[in-house]
Amino acid sequence: MMKIVLAQQNYHIGNFESNTKKIIEAVERAKAQQADLVVFSELCICGYPPRDFVEFNDFIEKCYRAIDDIKQHADSIGVIVGSPARNPNPKGKDLYNAAFLLYEKEIKAEVHKTLLPTYDVFDEYRYFEPAVTWNIVHFKEKKLAITICEDIWNFGDNPLYVHCPMDELIKHEPDLMINISASPFDYTHVEDRKAIIKNNVLRYHLPMIYCNAVGSQTEIVFDGGSLVFDKEGNVKKALPLFKEAEETVVINEDGNMDVPILQQVSSIPDEELSPGELIPALNIEHVYTALISGIRDYFSKMGFTKAIIGSSGGVDSAVTLALACDALGKENVRAVLLPSPYSTDHSVNDAIELSKRLGNPYDVIRINEIFESFLHTLDPIFNKLPFSLAEENIQSRIRGNLLMAIANKFSYILLNTSNKSELACGYGTLYGDMAGGLGILGDCYKLQIYELAKYINRSEEIIPANILEKAPSAELRPGQKDSDSLPPYEILDRVLYQYIERRQGPAEIKALGFDAELVNRVLKLVNTNEYKRNQFCPIIRVSPKAFGVGRRLPIVANYLN
Repeated sequence: MMKIVLAQQNYHIGNFESNTKKIIEAVERAKAQQADLVVFSELCICGYPPRDFVEFNDFIEKCYRAIDDIKQHADSIGVIVGSPARNPNPKGKDLYNAAFLLYEKEIKAEVHKTLLPTYDVFDEYRYFEPAVTWNIVHFKEKKLAITICEDIWNFGDNPLYVHCPMDELIKHEPDLMINISASPFDYTHVEDRKAIIKNNVLRYHLPMIYCNAVGSQTEIVFDGGSLVFDKEGNVKKALPLFKEAEETVVINEDGNMDVPILQQVSSIPDEELSPGELIPALNIEHVYTALISGIRDYFSKMGFTKAIIGSSGGVDSAVTLALACDALGKENVRAVLLPSPYSTDHSVNDAIELSKRLGNPYDVIRINEIFESFLHTLDPIFNKLPFSLAEENIQSRIRGNLLMAIANKFSYILLNTSNKSELACGYGTLYGDMAGGLGILGDCYKLQIYELAKYINRSEEIIPANILEKAPSAELRPGQKDSDSLPPYEILDRVLYQYIERRQGPAEIKALGFDAELVNRVLKLVNTNEYKRNQFCPIIRVSPKAFGVGRRLPIVANYLN
């Protein structure tokens, strides 16, 4: 019999003192339960992803010092932690992504990650050497097959990797699989993850302990959801999503667990979508909670407390404001209304009403005089040319300047309100409405933002109905609507999803029934506006393919332009 504790924790990259303290406290709680083993997540010592920090020798030294501190508490209990480890072989990368088993105040085993993801938000082969030998770990008369995150994901008809570490480890007849992970959230990933674990369990006929990280690291959100599967593929323990938690499981000599089945898990979902489908069905509560986690951790880990938002009376700023108030507290979120000569009274009134309902402080600063002064100053250069995009963007940049001035004066962080549909098509002004320290909705298409708004209003009408019912508009010229510049969002978002998330080419998208001219236009907009997105702030990632670190395209290119 073996009693094992899963410790699902939120780490702070490079904050060795905090991470070590948190790990030691969990070790002591597990010892108080007389547990045999406590399991933590991938790279828990330094936080995931450390990126180029691992190129500093001082950073790696601090990792080893933290392990030395933790192992002093691993006297009567085994402790599995994740950390970078030095590669003694001069050939290959200098580091491994490793799991350490600490016991009797010693490092009893060191296991190296085999499958190093180098796609989307992952860049592990940049830093780490893959394992080339695979051995089980002996602990208290049990044989443990310890793997790290991606090591269990090499399934399907077109596997990404040549080697599958569990195929090697199973030759040694292990009693139990343990996987330490830092698997990020996206709105398709929670069920996929369960299915992958089940497939491993059924393939190798072993129970699985799966410990995932939780919390947000800039743009990446980790949702936790650590799991314990029995050898029949049933979930026996499930830790909560988006929360730190600990759970204990007792595994009997025969590999069974004397607890009821918690939930059944299906096989890997079919990734194919029906023609024209926007996205897989959203769990809007998960998306909402992921965004809250992203905001809250960004502020707490950076040492900030207050946010400022440009409130326009539109749905994007309304949802951003509601999210920020929930994450940071209404008293810590300042809305600033910046009406121009073309702002409608109802938009101003809607924005005021929203702040009254949320209870956050707000200001109204009209930019008419500033706008006129710009036009007066530029008049000799503009030389009576007709009103154009230049005058529209001046208004947006005035707003960006004023918001940043207030942010600097009072130590606010400006939260950006741009959505994914706009960012994809370049429908935004650099240094204007694209300014900000963190993009809240930049990975949510316009139609998804309406879903978020409905979720916010699930119990009471927080966001005024008029904000949800009126036609979207930037209000930078008389009678302007988004549909003047962009296709209807009901069509646009579907085309964008096919191109961005599913990486479908123009012929494939047209074959789904979309108008050929519209497809050509939309794809050209996406590709010619890469330079704008390249200068954008970090975006909280909730989709399988977000703009930013996970989508790397050249700026100077001529593909579909």
